[in-house]
Amino acid sequence: MDEKFPIGKFHLNQDITEQQIDNWINDIEMLPQLLREIAVNATEEELNTPYRKGGWTVRHVFHHLADSHLNAYIRFKLAITEDKPTIKPYEQDKWANLADSNEPVAVSIKLLESLHHRMVILLRSLTMEDVQKVFIHPELGAVTISQNIALYSWHGRHHLAHISSVCTRTA
Repeated sequence: MDEKFPIGKFHLNQDITEQQIDNWINDIEMLPQLLREIAVNATEEELNTPYRKGGWTVRHVFHHLADSHLNAYIRFKLAITEDKPTIKPYEQDKWANLADSNEPVAVSIKLLESLHHRMVILLRSLTMEDVQKVFIHPELGAVTISQNIALYSWHGRHHLAHISSVCTRTA
């Protein structure tokens, strides 16, 4: 298994269907519950273990998910309500080293539960026309809402695999 990309790198087919979008939204909806199920049995040793050499600890990955998905939610709303807004990227490695990334993982799971609840309501309300709206990422260029839904489905599953690999490896 590739420790950096346990489910593979993110790839996106340009011909996106409603069914794919529904599946991706389901992935987003399920992520907080899956994280909670892993966290309930995670030991402090597991939480403080990097998922790979040179990688973040499991604790940092939990908190990174909250940071990243907060940014995604804002990007969705900007793309829906503005005409091709340019978003601001953030320094995820620097965010991972801030004091709040040392908190219990339950804090970020609780945040993700509420955030994903709202995100799923928002995403399920969109039409196929809506999901073609874009934001401009300074490094990636134009990103459609549908592409961002796909990315965050993958992102959650990607980091869930990191977390699971440590919790399984040390069990």
